[in-house]
Amino acid sequence: MTSLAHDPLWPRAGDWPAWAAGARADAVLLGIPTWRTSLTPGGAHTTPAAIRDALRSYSADALARPDGSALVVLDAGDVPEPDGEGEAAATARVAEVAATASLVIVLGGDNAATVPTALGAWGDAIATAGLVTLDAHHDLRDGTSNGSPVRRLLEAGLAGTRVSQLGIEPLANSRAYAERAAENGVTVVTRAELLRTPIEAAMTAALDRAASAGGPVHVDLDLDVCDRSVAPGCPASVPGGLSAIELRTAARLAGAHPAVTSIDLTELDAARDTADQRTVRLAALCVLEALAGLAARPVHA
Repeated sequence: MTSLAHDPLWPRAGDWPAWAAGARADAVLLGIPTWRTSLTPGGAHTTPAAIRDALRSYSADALARPDGSALVVLDAGDVPEPDGEGEAAATARVAEVAATASLVIVLGGDNAATVPTALGAWGDAIATAGLVTLDAHHDLRDGTSNGSPVRRLLEAGLAGTRVSQLGIEPLANSRAYAERAAENGVTVVTRAELLRTPIEAAMTAALDRAASAGGPVHVDLDLDVCDRSVAPGCPASVPGGLSAIELRTAARLAGAHPAVTSIDLTELDAARDTADQRTVRLAALCVLEALAGLAARPVHA
């Protein structure tokens, strides 16, 4: 754990109380350290702990509601061995946590974590659910890996017309998977298109499209959508990806949208990050941006 100075006037984020069965919260963190089926073998299972440590470098003061009241944030720990046969238990854990909170924030792991997160948060509402991914890749591959979560969710019953993929890099994908996205009615916004459309507009449109049937929305923040200079801890990040502030903006908009019930941060291998932990720090900031967005949601009596 990083040694940090103590200042009673500068409250640190992180170190939130542990979640217990039935405990109500505004948001709950949950680690799903998937890594065994990754197309790029590495140490993505080390990432949840690294993000939790990095959270303590930032302030918790921005997480208050407009009336000054604080969000109730709890930490449900990590799901053990979520790959393979453990995926069902991970899905059930997300469902249990989601029943007690407005927002579940999952710390991956590779992108395989998106499947149990989305399915667990959606429950029986998959027929009306929506998905927004910020990702350089379509994730429509055959088989079961970190390259297949979107395909698997479509096969589970998610409507492709309520799926939006922002930041796709055509040079990091194949024609076959681009065609598969089109065949399923997936809305694709490439990185080049985001140079002409502000992230705020693209993300708002994607969230509204995902929520168009009135169901819950899951947002996958795959950090390899970012430029490699700010996300070197992502094996598949490419030069020319999104900026750090664009991803942070998307995270805040996701947290603020009333239909979003779950967000994941994936494709970050903390063991591959630079010495300054810039990718892990970006992930931690995205957690806080999502919580700040949640704090800004209208409170209904």
